Amino acid sequence: MATNSILVRHKKGSPRISTRPLHLMLLPAVILVFIYSYLPIMGNIIAFMEFDIYKGLSAFWESKWVGFDNYRQLISMGDPIKVLGNTIVIAVFKIFAGLLTPIIVALLLNEITRSKMKKSIQTIVYMPNFLSWVILAGIIKQVLSSEGLVNNVILALGGESIPFLQSNTWFVPTLVVTDVWKNFGFNTIVYLAAITGIDPTHYEAAIVDGANRWKQTLHVTLPGMMGIIVLTTVLSLQGVLNAGFDQIYNLYSPQVYQTGDIIDTYVFRISFQSTTPMYSLATAIGLFKSLVSSVLISLSYWLAYKFARYQVF
Repeated sequence: MATNSILVRHKKGSPRISTRPLHLMLLPAVILVFIYSYLPIMGNIIAFMEFDIYKGLSAFWESKWVGFDNYRQLISMGDPIKVLGNTIVIAVFKIFAGLLTPIIVALLLNEITRSKMKKSIQTIVYMPNFLSWVILAGIIKQVLSSEGLVNNVILALGGESIPFLQSNTWFVPTLVVTDVWKNFGFNTIVYLAAITGIDPTHYEAAIVDGANRWKQTLHVTLPGMMGIIVLTTVLSLQGVLNAGFDQIYNLYSPQVYQTGDIIDTYVFRISFQSTTPMYSLATAIGLFKSLVSSVLISLSYWLAYKFARYQVF
């Protein structure tokens, strides 16, 4: 009876399902997305103004229009260029390590024949993915502190204490390792699913040809995973300017601004933590990042369709 309530009929009498209830169901979500995602786009006009927040809403039409002066000021400051470089370096290392690690782990897990052990390891490596960076940052700071577990082990082995979170030399590698530790479990499951989709007859044929486990992995497993590997690789390009605000903001300090400050943290600092907030400059940086990210997203979708036949729309 419930299905009949949304049935309508064409002029010729053939029944079809009305989509009006479905659109009404989506309406609240569409309104929320419009309010919180599309309406704020209008605020990008601040990037071309000498914005004075103390004027309230009238600041949008009373502030002085300065054109591209904010961008010229950013270039002359030098800091945004350094921050952009930090963002790209950290993001590229994270993307590379985040792609390679789960592939290796998935291949190793695929070799485990005991089902209970395999599922237990999958659960363990996937657990950090459910924890927020606020919680993980507290754990990481304790473990990597001068009196933490890692440095105690280093000292016990005759080494010297390493300031992982206070050294510009060690901070970026620490970010990459902890990011991979948190996120590689999810991608591992994706690659394991790709492995289970490989036709078993391919392995049987390889065994008949005398292939050992290594050659089976090299000539059967990896080619069978190549489609999803290419897809995840090209889609990861859109994250080149997203080096991880949550992680870095909860782990970094002024001692590592030189190598650890990224676009998002820099915008946050000059907008909300500066003695004289520079909203116009922060908006200019954010708008530049958004435009570049849009180009990268479009490029990644085009590459995904070209090499993996993945189509978003």
